[in-house]
Amino acid sequence: MPYVTVGQENSANIDLYYEDLGTGQPIVLIHGFPLNGHSWEKQVLVLLNAGYRVITYDRRGFGASSQPSFGYDYDTFAADLNVLMTKLDLRDAVLVGFSMGTGEVTRYLGKYGSERVQKAVLMAPVPPFLLKTDDNPKGVDQSVFDGIMKAIVDDRPAYFSAFFKEFFNVDVLLGDREALPAKRGRISNEAIQASWNVAAGASAKGTLDCVPSWLTDFRDDLPRIDVPTLIIHGDADRILPLESTAARLPKLIKNSQLVVIPGGPHAINWTHADQVNPLLLDFLQG
Repeated sequence: MPYVTVGQENSANIDLYYEDLGTGQPIVLIHGFPLNGHSWEKQVLVLLNAGYRVITYDRRGFGASSQPSFGYDYDTFAADLNVLMTKLDLRDAVLVGFSMGTGEVTRYLGKYGSERVQKAVLMAPVPPFLLKTDDNPKGVDQSVFDGIMKAIVDDRPAYFSAFFKEFFNVDVLLGDREALPAKRGRISNEAIQASWNVAAGASAKGTLDCVPSWLTDFRDDLPRIDVPTLIIHGDADRILPLESTAARLPKLIKNSQLVVIPGGPHAINWTHADQVNPLLLDFLQG
């Protein structure tokens, strides 16, 4: 299993697990909370078949990567990504972030520039700035994030069960896999359970510490993005509301385009892969 070392805590290295598959232009897929690189399953196969080199990695604290007690902030996340990009000597890469992963893409381009990057994709993005403040009235109240942190501390496994119901819009999109195709829905109980299993195996400290990172102000990073950028968001996203996030980005990122998926929940890369993947391929090939 390949790893890249990004730091050290006491006697142990901090290692990120990554997968580097195929040949061609490199596409770096950066996963969301609280999952791992395998959450890109529905994109990896399509991209490999289209002739791309596909790189996924697990964020520190998640998946098969180390679970240190620190470093759950976007400066560190972007630095981790930079180590990976440098180790693999990626050129003309496309950075594709989903949800929390869009913060890595944004901070990386804002801090390290686009020398190694040709294009960027932001799916269900966190930027520009989630927290509601006097100069950010479209943000979300601090009390919401305080409640999330309390729920994680009180019963992290139970929090994940509730979280994934809203992550996938289970009440609307859950289907019966034994039914006729028209009634099979866009998410199964098995897929939900698989996501829960990954989340439950993540660092408890990292899970908690990620919540404040969502409140990072990316408004200074966004004007520094100087590569073509595709933004994809579902209009039924209950985790990161469209109007607070993606709808604001076209005015803040030069040479960007926003595509809204009707009825799309937060996890559009899974539930609506049939719509997301053609958009992704068209953008890569354009």
